[in-house]
Parts: sequence; C-alpha cells; structure tokens
Amino acid sequence: MARIRGLASYDALVLTALIWFLAKFLRYAFPPLFGTFQSTYGVSNSVVGTAFTALMLAYAAMQFPSGLLADRVGGVRVVTAGAIVAAVASLALTISLPFGVLVAVMVLVGVGTGAHKTVAVRLLSRVYPARTGRALGVMDTFGAFGGVVAPAAVVWALAAGGADWHVVFLGGGVAGLVLAGLFQWRVPSRLPPEPESEDEDGGSSAYRNLFSDTWFLVFVAVTILFSFTYNGAVAFLPLYLEDAAGLSPATAGTLYSGLFLVSLVQVVTGDVSDRLGRLTVIGGTLALATAGLALVVAVPRSPLPVLAGAVIAFGLGSHGFRPVRGAYLVELIPDSVAGGGLGVVRTLLMGVGAVAPAVVGIVSDVASFQAAFAVLLVSLAAGLALVGVLAVGGARA
Repeated sequence: MARIRGLASYDALVLTALIWFLAKFLRYAFPPLFGTFQSTYGVSNSVVGTAFTALMLAYAAMQFPSGLLADRVGGVRVVTAGAIVAAVASLALTISLPFGVLVAVMVLVGVGTGAHKTVAVRLLSRVYPARTGRALGVMDTFGAFGGVVAPAAVVWALAAGGADWHVVFLGGGVAGLVLAGLFQWRVPSRLPPEPESEDEDGGSSAYRNLFSDTWFLVFVAVTILFSFTYNGAVAFLPLYLEDAAGLSPATAGTLYSGLFLVSLVQVVTGDVSDRLGRLTVIGGTLALATAGLALVVAVPRSPLPVLAGAVIAFGLGSHGFRPVRGAYLVELIPDSVAGGGLGVVRTLLMGVGAVAPAVVGIVSDVASFQAAFAVLLVSLAAGLALVGVLAVGGARA
C-alpha cells in the first residue's frame, strides 16, 4: 500500500510530462509536413520556415506572461488553460484550411503550448525539490518523444488508405482536452503552499538584481545561442539531410526521429547534475552537441553510419543540456520572481530561437542548406565558448 501511495505521488510529474509531450508532438508534426504544404499551397522554403517561425514567436511571447500569471493565480490554472487552447487549435486543423488561416492556427498552437514549459519547470521544482534535475529530465524526455512520434504519425497518416495528415491533429486535440481535465483534477493537491514574498515592491528589486548579475547574463547568452541552433536544426534537418546529404525522404525521416529517440539521456543528465553539479554537465553536453553538428555540416555526404552517429551525438548533447539548463535557472532565480524571471529568460531564448527557422530558410534559398547549417554551428560553438568563460570567471567571482 505504501508503495502504491509512493507511485501515486508521481501523478503531477506524469501529467505535466504528458502535456509537454503533446505540446512537442503538435509542434514537430509541422516540419515533416513542410513538403506537403509546399506542394499543396505552392510556397517556398522561406514561406514555410517563416510560418513555423510565427508559431515559435507566439510560443516565445507566452513565456513571460504565463510565468507572471502563474506567480499570481497559480501554475495549475495556467497550464490547464494552455492545454485547452492548444487542443482547440489542434481540432481546428482537422479540416482543410486556406494557407493564411492555417498559419493563424499554427500561431494559436504556439500560444497554447507556450503557456506550459516556464510554469511547469517552477511547478515541478516545488513538488520535487530534492529531485528537480531528475523530474525535469523526465519531463523533457517525454517532450522529446513527441518529436519521435510526430513524424511517424504524419507518415502513417499520409500513407494510410483514405487518411491524411488532419487525422494527426484530431488525436492531438482530443488528448489535449482529456489531459487538461486530469491535470486540473489531480495536481493542485500535490503542491506545497506558496512561499511568502518578503519583497515589498512586488519583486522589482529582485528583477533588477537578477539582470544586473554579469554571470547570470552570460548563462542567458548560452541558452539563447543554443536555442537558435536547436530550433533552426530541428525545423529543417529532414530537408537538409535530403538536400546536402543526398538521403531519401524515408532515410532522412528515420534519422530525424533518431534525433529525438535519444532524448532518454535527459533523465541521466538531469540526475547526474543533481549529484555532480550543473555546469559540469552543461559543458559536456554542449561539447558533444557541437561535435556532432560540426560533422554533419563539414562532411554531409559521409557514409550513412557516420552521418547517423553525428546526428545522434547532436541529439544526445542537445537533449542532455535542456533539463540541466532548467534546473540551473531555477537555482539562480529568486523565489519571489520565479515564474516571471524564468519567463523573461525563456522569452529571450525562445524569441531568438523562433527566428532560426526563417534564417535557415532564407539562407538555404539564397546560398545553400550547408551554409545555413554552418550559421547554426557557429552559434552553438559560441555558446560552448561562453560556458568555458562562465566556468572559469564565474568560479572566481
């Protein structure tokens, strides 16, 4: 009986992670559809990349208001509302729409899914304070598997007799409404009381202190550079592998799924960072991601096993970094502005990251996909260099 009660205490983690899975599923169902959109609507790489950027900008714009609102009305209400909005948008995609309306609904998907991550990081850190890294690793792993399932679901829907890609969003919409109801029902009882703020001016001085810290700003720069690279890469990796590496769509799609399949590493890196320290794991994961992307860019027509290994290395490093980033930020930001502070940071990193698909699309049209991915590599390498600065300078500060 005690064991059952112990397992039941993880319901908050499971439901939070499942909603994050759905958010990632809805987002990464779009890149595999870029080719379909191009043939259906007669649009270019730049147009579909900009449409996806619009989704990501909407997602980014929600980070600060969702965090601030969670500080005031509670994270459960914000997460529930976001899940409902995303579900309704997904249901709207179950019918054929003009391209302009399709883009508007994509933006609504960004709004709904954007209400989740900032609030969820803080929520899980309160429910599981001694295991924050592990909890965030589990959540991010669930989310990354949304990227594994989404391309497979799109391929299945397009290949199934009489079915099309709209079916994917029907399932996502129904699942979103069910998860929103379960989350609102189960999670409130798992949260401890909110800490009382001792900041008489409503947290403004805490914001000033936070963003006047040089080493905090250096880490924010690291997260921004990583976000730019990651979002640009995952938006166009299938097309890059087809164009620059000469792979078939099926093989490129398989490697793209592999990028997310290795996300199980997040549970490991999150747990290891709880034990060994955040910056050590951050540096190692970014170094691995940089090495993998460098090989993909420098020698795109490598033998398939080598290219697959490079993609997997990029995936391992990228996914391994994400939960540790969140845990490190939670430790740096004062409780009095936890939601809003994390929201500001995530707005910055996601805003910059949202521009990446458009940049990749434009550079690939003007020059080549290899040149576009070289831009992403420079960004990631700069982030790794700043981690070294932070490790040395921050330790001395």
